[in-house]
Amino acid sequence: QASQEELKAAYRRLCMLYHPDKHRDPELKSQAERLFNLVHQAYEVLSDPQTRAIYDIYGRRGLEMEGWEVVERKRTAAEIREEFERLQREREERRLQQRTNPKGTISVGIDATDLFDRYDEEYEDVPGSSFPQIEINKMHISQSIEAPLTSTDTAILSGNLSTQNGNGGGSINLALRRVTSAKGWGELEFGAGDLHGPLFGLKIFRNLTPRCFITTNCALQFSSRGVRPGLTTVLARNLDKNTMGYLQWRWGIQSAMNTSIVRDTKSSHLTLAMQLGIPHSFMMVSYQHKFQDEDQTRVKGSLKVGFFGTIVEYGAERKISRHSVLGATVSVGVPQGVSLKIKLNRASQTYFFPVHLTDQLLPSAVFYATVGPLVIYFAMHRLVIKPYLRAQKERELEKQRESTASDILQKKQEAEAAVRLMQESVRRIIEAEEARMGLIVVNAWYGKFVNDNSRKNEKVKVIDVTVPLQCLVKDSKLILTEASKAGLPGFYDPCVGEEKSLKVLYQFRGVLHQVMSADNEALRIPKQ
Repeated sequence: QASQEELKAAYRRLCMLYHPDKHRDPELKSQAERLFNLVHQAYEVLSDPQTRAIYDIYGRRGLEMEGWEVVERKRTAAEIREEFERLQREREERRLQQRTNPKGTISVGIDATDLFDRYDEEYEDVPGSSFPQIEINKMHISQSIEAPLTSTDTAILSGNLSTQNGNGGGSINLALRRVTSAKGWGELEFGAGDLHGPLFGLKIFRNLTPRCFITTNCALQFSSRGVRPGLTTVLARNLDKNTMGYLQWRWGIQSAMNTSIVRDTKSSHLTLAMQLGIPHSFMMVSYQHKFQDEDQTRVKGSLKVGFFGTIVEYGAERKISRHSVLGATVSVGVPQGVSLKIKLNRASQTYFFPVHLTDQLLPSAVFYATVGPLVIYFAMHRLVIKPYLRAQKERELEKQRESTASDILQKKQEAEAAVRLMQESVRRIIEAEEARMGLIVVNAWYGKFVNDNSRKNEKVKVIDVTVPLQCLVKDSKLILTEASKAGLPGFYDPCVGEEKSLKVLYQFRGVLHQVMSADNEALRIPKQ
């Protein structure tokens, strides 16, 4: 955002600082010449509107790209940016056509009722009956992939397989979706399976107003019993910035009318729902609290009351790695009993393990379903997950350090040379500031600081930047913009890939002050 006047002023100041003729020592003269040339190259790029626009968009690599000579010189920076964005969109479209966006779910139902609902007298004569029987009684696997055909048309292929107590089946579906406008899209669906006959469906989405949309899904299911039609319509509206209201009407095999209100904020998620239908009618309230921590921890609870009985659920979920979220929910109901549901989301894949513990309301089952997963999680997190993530982070940092080692070494040499060349200018700046009781940088450090006792084993990695910071003082002010400070004259990155800060001890009007600033945080001293 710098103006041409600001660029010229910075260029003149750095030219005076690094001009080779100002240094008689052969080594300093050589270092000054190299830095002077770098400053001159930077000014040549930034003073030309076209090359500046290219640099703003692409960075240094953009200046090395061929083909810019064909771009008209009369084009403005805004036009060049538009051209780049157009090329970017085309590249995204090509990338889109190569992407399949796979999504999948694997669900494994486990029957562990023998742990709690045991009748030893019935099995006392059966060999091995002293051990509880835990078995898998149902499984479900589904997968879908998308194949973009054009920028508006997408083909979606999906399939699923299910089995329960030795009986099962599967189906395969093909859907063709077309985006008709910015306000809506339509989808045709064709399916077939071994349990049901062919399926034909049509789905339409439409934005009615900026705050309201409707979705209609009609289907024809063919079977040996004839044709079974079905129709589902959902009307949704934004009630306010964080709240959505839904009205759903379903006609066909399981007819029902449903209304729900969903409020989603940064710290919570609330759902209120009511359904009247055949065979199920119910009322449900669900609340989820979102903790603003690094692991994105969420605690949730719900109550569902209907013709089928009453179900109370509570649980939590937490991010365990960059792409994985682990959750556990305890379900207590009448007449359903007690179940534990474990879910792992890994990128676009979901692994779900519902464990049925008992058909009765047993306090022991509720206790073990609640405490067991917590104990296992914290033990796994401390003994396996945390060490693994720490080792993975170290490997990534080491890899990053190795790939940037030569570049960082060059930056370090340039920074050290710049500091030596600044000494005379800094001496004059300090004399001028002392005369007016202005701003004097007593000490300044840049890099990784360790202030937390939990991180006391980590190594502090900082460099002394007292001289380069004092050199940036003008009229008793030091102003740094919102950018990494590693790019400032006389600075370099002492700890690649790690969190960095700037700590400054300065004197103003004869009084000592101290300030700590994050790497990309703007800084202006003296503070008011």
